[in-house]
Amino acid sequence: MSTEQSPDPQNIASARAAEIPPPPPAAPTDTPPPAPSYSAPHAAPTPNSDAKDKKILAGILGIVLGSFGIHKFILGYKNEGIIMCVVGVVGYFLCAIPTMVMAIIGLIEGIIYLTKSDEEFGRIYLQGRKPWF
Repeated sequence: MSTEQSPDPQNIASARAAEIPPPPPAAPTDTPPPAPSYSAPHAAPTPNSDAKDKKILAGILGIVLGSFGIHKFILGYKNEGIIMCVVGVVGYFLCAIPTMVMAIIGLIEGIIYLTKSDEEFGRIYLQGRKPWF
């Protein structure tokens, strides 16, 4: 009887590993690795925070300087702001009646802005773009 031995799988794997040369070492580079940079995290304004800031600023300016339409510019209503500013300035030369009308409109709008909730103000005046009252 002949005794044949089957090749041992461990011996074959170790023989093959001995045949494969190791990878060459990494070549040194002249440039140093980049230094880690750290920047402080920025608190991005949330839509509610932006609406609240604009609401308060536009409301106060509407009450104080309503005849000049400054509160319209704060909300991004350029045309309406120009209209109120021109009527307010020209109104001084016309017995101040148009200026008083613009001041009353600004006062009413300022009070309306300040009495709205932040979400409602943002929805109506910033997203919905409602220019008057």
